[in-house]
Amino acid sequence: MPSVRDAADIIFNLVPTLDSQQDTEIVDLWAANGRILATPINSPLDFPHWDNSAMDGYAVRYADVQNSHAEQPVSLEIVAEIPAGYQPKFTLQPGQAARIFTGAVMPSGGDTVVMQEKTRPENNRVLILTTPKPGEFVRLKAAYYQAGTQLLPANIKLNAAEIAILAASQCPQVKVYRRPRVAIFSTGDELVTPDQPLQPGQIVDSNQYALAALVEQSGAEPILLGIVKDNPIALKETITKAIANADIVISSGGVSVGDYDYVEKILASLGAKIHIHSVEMRPGKPLTVATFPTPQAPIYFGLPGNPAAVLVTFWRFVQPVIQKLAGLAQGWEPVFVKVRSHDELRSDGKRESYIWGSLHLIDGLYEFHKAGGSHSSGNLMNLSQTNAIAVLPLGETFIASGEDVLVLQLPI
Repeated sequence: MPSVRDAADIIFNLVPTLDSQQDTEIVDLWAANGRILATPINSPLDFPHWDNSAMDGYAVRYADVQNSHAEQPVSLEIVAEIPAGYQPKFTLQPGQAARIFTGAVMPSGGDTVVMQEKTRPENNRVLILTTPKPGEFVRLKAAYYQAGTQLLPANIKLNAAEIAILAASQCPQVKVYRRPRVAIFSTGDELVTPDQPLQPGQIVDSNQYALAALVEQSGAEPILLGIVKDNPIALKETITKAIANADIVISSGGVSVGDYDYVEKILASLGAKIHIHSVEMRPGKPLTVATFPTPQAPIYFGLPGNPAAVLVTFWRFVQPVIQKLAGLAQGWEPVFVKVRSHDELRSDGKRESYIWGSLHLIDGLYEFHKAGGSHSSGNLMNLSQTNAIAVLPLGETFIASGEDVLVLQLPI
């Protein structure tokens, strides 16, 4: 049975690389939020597009004002007013100034802007009450970006800042990787849907709903295949359908060692290579990971049936796989941070243990607060508002209140 770290290495190395030609689509910029850029972006535009003012004030020649100060201000003739969006058609001569506004194009001959608070206008002249720095408050053409060079690299997630850059670059459409397709189903004769009356011994299938939400949050497309009874024929039909239509398959339940746990036998009958049967962690020990010898080569995750174990194993293993498969070059890895623990944390030390809770900012430092109630793998109720999971390594049985603990940050 591999350790969590070894299991993660095995799993993350299974992820194939998407084809930047076949596995892409072109979308409008409005639809690009959260997508992964498939090709580098260059722009034919300089940023700024032209020399412009960073301040409301007066465009001047530095040579005219380099010795100006409040006791002996320089007086300049105001020859023009330059609003934003206007192209000046004159050249600033010695002894002249132009009223200019933020973002407006600098006039030829002008090389410095004096902010209006450091001036005093008098009729058609302006007194410069300070000695500015050469080029002060002037944003030079191409100072931020030079046309023709790489603007954005491939394999990054397009968020608000990147989309703003693409819009400013007049890039209304963009090539992105397609969203990974993730087939999801739950197994078990005891499971019913939320709209069915609950009979004695039955359990509502919450796992499929949780997994669908997690898959969407991770940037993939969920394919819901419903509840599959503990019947080998039905299970084989569902798994066959799933691996034919998805990049990743996630089932919950049926991967332990019970009499009705058929999943691994069916995977083997379909020619799958099983890389992991279980992992040295709590919760989440019964975890199956397999791949198939098909051109599409989907990755199969057989998650435990208990709801807390489903979420923990998804956050630890499946979410990074989805994000890596989606095309992210960096940032797909699980994020661990060391913080102070507000509560005592205990484990039997026999396996790496995961304790869910939340991070709170206390006096400028983050602190982990353990969720109240039972931390049984079957307890779903105290997972609400969870945004972090404390990790107690194998062999560690106790972390005192106030001591540091490593936590896995969760997406919110």
